[in-house]
Amino acid sequence: MVGMVMQMQAVDVPARVPVPAARPFIQTLGVNLKETFFPDDPFRAVAREDGRCRRAAAALRYMFPCLEWLPSYTLGALRSDLIAGVTVASLAVPQGISYAKLADLPPIMGLYSSFVPALVYAVMGSSRDLAVGTMAVGSLLFAAMLGKEAPPAESPDLYLRLAFTATFFAGVFQTGLGVLRLGFVVDFLSHAAIVGFMGGAATVVCMQQLKGLLGLQHFTTSTDAVAVMRAVFSQTHMWRWQSLVLGCCFLIFLLITRFFSKRRPKFFWVSAAAPLASVIVGSVLVYLIHGQNHGIQVIGNLAKGINPASAKSLILSPPHMMVALKTGIITSLLGLAEGIAVGRSFAMAKNNHVDGNKEMIAFGLMNIIGSCTSCYLTAGPFSRSAVNVNAGCRTAMSNAVMAAAVAVTLLFLTPLFHYTPLVVLSAIIVSAMLGIIDFPAAAKLWKVDKVDFCVCLGAYLGVVLGDVEIGLSIAVGISVLRILLFVARPRTTVLGNMPNSTIYRRMDHYTMAQAVPGLLVLHVDSPIYFANASYLRERISRWIDEEEDRIKAAGEESLRCVVLDMGAVGSIDTSGTKLIEGLKRSLDRKSMQIALANPGSEVMKKLDKSKVLLLVGDDWIFQTVAEACDYALLNCKIAGGAAESV
Repeated sequence: MVGMVMQMQAVDVPARVPVPAARPFIQTLGVNLKETFFPDDPFRAVAREDGRCRRAAAALRYMFPCLEWLPSYTLGALRSDLIAGVTVASLAVPQGISYAKLADLPPIMGLYSSFVPALVYAVMGSSRDLAVGTMAVGSLLFAAMLGKEAPPAESPDLYLRLAFTATFFAGVFQTGLGVLRLGFVVDFLSHAAIVGFMGGAATVVCMQQLKGLLGLQHFTTSTDAVAVMRAVFSQTHMWRWQSLVLGCCFLIFLLITRFFSKRRPKFFWVSAAAPLASVIVGSVLVYLIHGQNHGIQVIGNLAKGINPASAKSLILSPPHMMVALKTGIITSLLGLAEGIAVGRSFAMAKNNHVDGNKEMIAFGLMNIIGSCTSCYLTAGPFSRSAVNVNAGCRTAMSNAVMAAAVAVTLLFLTPLFHYTPLVVLSAIIVSAMLGIIDFPAAAKLWKVDKVDFCVCLGAYLGVVLGDVEIGLSIAVGISVLRILLFVARPRTTVLGNMPNSTIYRRMDHYTMAQAVPGLLVLHVDSPIYFANASYLRERISRWIDEEEDRIKAAGEESLRCVVLDMGAVGSIDTSGTKLIEGLKRSLDRKSMQIALANPGSEVMKKLDKSKVLLLVGDDWIFQTVAEACDYALLNCKIAGGAAESV
């Protein structure tokens, strides 16, 4: 106690917190916009070059990321990319056909979507690990959302045009986000929401494959579990045991190869080649036993040739345009969330950098160009990218190699898929979807953060019991609600002095922290805005009332000063300054003083311009909580009694 009093007497007049110099509004606005939209300073590489030619070359490298690695491309890198590209193509061909069927689109569109978009990404993509192509969840959303407007069985031409249009709008939206550097919009899809939504979508996709596994001709267009189970068990007389046995055999084969590749990473190619091997074996088997005569459905004819033009098929006027726009926006966000997350995860493992805004532009352009060349939504699915990385890819050239392999398939090999059984495609989809349901991630959410687990569970149940739109709405809604609660209900905690130090810590966390007699030290844990100013006013008043009641019950010295630690208050608006002003006047009526500790530069500017600084008094603004408490003890008639008792 003696030491604390000596410290108090030694800092009678501590250094004051200065008010930052005023800056022009345009300059301040420019700095704020730069911090908001350009946190990574993307033009630094261009600005630091000398001479117009060098700067132009740097600008081209920024716009076309392929120019960063092409000048130093070697034969060794080409060999690695060739192996990776061919390996990914062996997965992309059967997977593309399967996902096109999942989207109720012609199977050939799955191959088209693995050709042109892959070439675009090879030029525009900033990730050296990502392998682009169709995605299962996007395919499911196309079938669920567009199918309501134009059922594929009744209006196949309209449905196909809507798919092209939705892909076009998805590309425009993604490109716009990238150009305007609004990538933070994707961050509203939290990790928990994505885990739950993807797991629910994978569950729904697996259930819908019962149609192919059981050889059913007619099936529900609904995606909820109840409707799917009703459709399955109301047609027990239509089940085909031949189809079920064949499908189960291939599914078991695919799961075994995936398990083997996970246990032996060097044999990754076994799992990667398993889908193509299943297609080949299934096609030969059906051809030999005349499976069509036994109820085993096959793909049928696939047109030869590379992508035909489809720009004239886009629907850019009501009434059908709105459903395509809605579908495009939703699927584009999911595609970005998955693709950027996958690209960054692999880049971190290799200590590389992936520019999120460049990825948005690359995804957007490949979907815009794809919509004009008979492709539907493409992104960066995890399964292809994992195969690409495990195969030893060096650059995005592996996507170009994959595109070349798919082009060869389109030009010469499509007739070979005539006898491919649909049940094999169903088995491929189920095998891929089982890998998307991430039980360990959900268990970790439960262990770490129960609220995040509720977000995950809500998204999952929304998709499985409702539909994909409901699940996505629940996931985004809960995430946004949580953000709003953090903003509108910030945490306030009482600080205490750590013994024999000038350090102040939370008393509910550090049991050794001691309250300072006559002082109430409060820490505000967020910026002060209109959304939380009213709550903070009431919460601080309650802290004061509770402290006064405690002091009265304990017979201690009355409360004389409230110290607000504003170290975490990054900014404040006019409602916040009104809060400080009202708190000051309220404490004046109780003969108490308010002290502000560690306010930031933006806070000081607002307090100064609103005259609140003058009302509080600049001698009650401090650099640290310790200085505020020491000064208050010496100047609020608190320290006198303590010193005499010592």
